[in-house]
Amino acid sequence: MAVEEAYTQDVQAILSHRYDNGADYWTTEDKRLLKGSPFSAYNSALMLLELGVEPDDPVLQKVAQLFLDAWRQDGRFRLYPGGAIYACHTTPAAYLLCRLGYAEDPRLQKTFGHLLKTRYTDGGWRCNKFSFGRGPETEYSNAWPTLVALNAFRLSGFLNREPELDEAVEFLLRHWEIRRPIGPCHYGIGTRFMQVAYPFGDYNLFLYVYVLSFYDRAKDDRRFKEAFEALRGKLVDGQVVVERVVPKLAKLHFCKKGEPSELATRRYHEILKNLEREN
Repeated sequence: MAVEEAYTQDVQAILSHRYDNGADYWTTEDKRLLKGSPFSAYNSALMLLELGVEPDDPVLQKVAQLFLDAWRQDGRFRLYPGGAIYACHTTPAAYLLCRLGYAEDPRLQKTFGHLLKTRYTDGGWRCNKFSFGRGPETEYSNAWPTLVALNAFRLSGFLNREPELDEAVEFLLRHWEIRRPIGPCHYGIGTRFMQVAYPFGDYNLFLYVYVLSFYDRAKDDRRFKEAFEALRGKLVDGQVVVERVVPKLAKLHFCKKGEPSELATRRYHEILKNLEREN
């Protein structure tokens, strides 16, 4: 879809930040593609897509090339010039490139294979980085990279055809019951999680329900239905009201805190369509 007039100022605002990190296309001179949130190369591209900029737009294709240049032969993505490569690097790269039209690219297909082979024992994805130390809670996968991975896989031919993805879905559904912070990065389901965050950018109720609504394994599950009802209970006159947004995005029109968001409501309607297909 094309950018609607109501959102042209938001597009221009995001474009105005493209040199903030020292190089063009929201990145740094040494190509740190996740640095500078919310105006990182990754988040800026996703916001432009959300606002209706077409994936084949020259600016977005330049961002796509930056991410493709970060692809490695084993299927992972190096989004920083040095250091270890974690699942929380590879999964967002895969998701963004799928959004930009590369889901069928042989490189992405190899990435999907790598992700399927590197799941943790509980079905999700886990970064071996223990910023909070080690304990029983760190013997789980990390919820956020798992949700991002499923968001990428929903755009692929693997959706609802790969039993291993059902195990990842089950891990996230179990977290709805566990609730406490788990995984090496301590992702929990608490007050912050339950706030409607938009645009999609972290582990929260809205994105959790949105992604899982694409997976048949989740749709009839009691835990998913509870999460969906929690989200639905937050609607105001049938619209999604943004409860949490990154402060640096406060001036953008499409995600005003405390106000209904038309674009967020469209995402909610996608959830409804996914559930109607099941019925």
